[in-house]
Amino acid sequence: MGKIGKRGAPVGRMVKTNDIKSVYTTGEVAKICSISQQTVIRCFDSGRLSGFRVPGSRFRRIPRDRLIDFMKANEIPLSNLEQSMNRVLVIDDDPEIVRLLSDILEHDGRFEVKTGGTGFEAGLLARDFLPDIMLLDYKLPDIDGNVVCKSIRANQHLSHTRIIIISGVVDREEINELMSAGADAFIKKPFDVNRLMDAIGEMVRV
Repeated sequence: MGKIGKRGAPVGRMVKTNDIKSVYTTGEVAKICSISQQTVIRCFDSGRLSGFRVPGSRFRRIPRDRLIDFMKANEIPLSNLEQSMNRVLVIDDDPEIVRLLSDILEHDGRFEVKTGGTGFEAGLLARDFLPDIMLLDYKLPDIDGNVVCKSIRANQHLSHTRIIIISGVVDREEINELMSAGADAFIKKPFDVNRLMDAIGEMVRV
């Protein structure tokens, strides 16, 4: 199992994520393209939108590359597809961890990612970016993660934001304090990539 070390160095084998969001339902396509689901189904059945049926069912699925072709052919802004992605804000003062997390998330294909290295940046970026998920280090150069959690929870515009603390903290009392401050989950460094992706996947609509 691949793990990321406390200061960003990979421990063991890096695990490649296999759950890339590369296939969409007709409902998801309808939302992205701002058309009705019935229109999507008609386009699929007529061959204008390529895809496949789930074996043994009537459900249709559209691969990401075929959806992009369809959007280009019909002059539908690709920004609509980007807007359908889940937004993740990564806050850690270790540049290597930030880079690794960004690479993992962007490679996955389901996420739009922004990064920062301080508690101040966390608050500023969160207000502008309105992330669905925040991956937050506990020990930041300016303020601790529990202060950031409280700030996020006090902002009604960020009520949907889920916070995952990633830290080398082992003190149960500190972890409990973080959870009480508004964190939704805690993952200890060094962390397993698959476990992190599973935690993120449980918190977002993918």
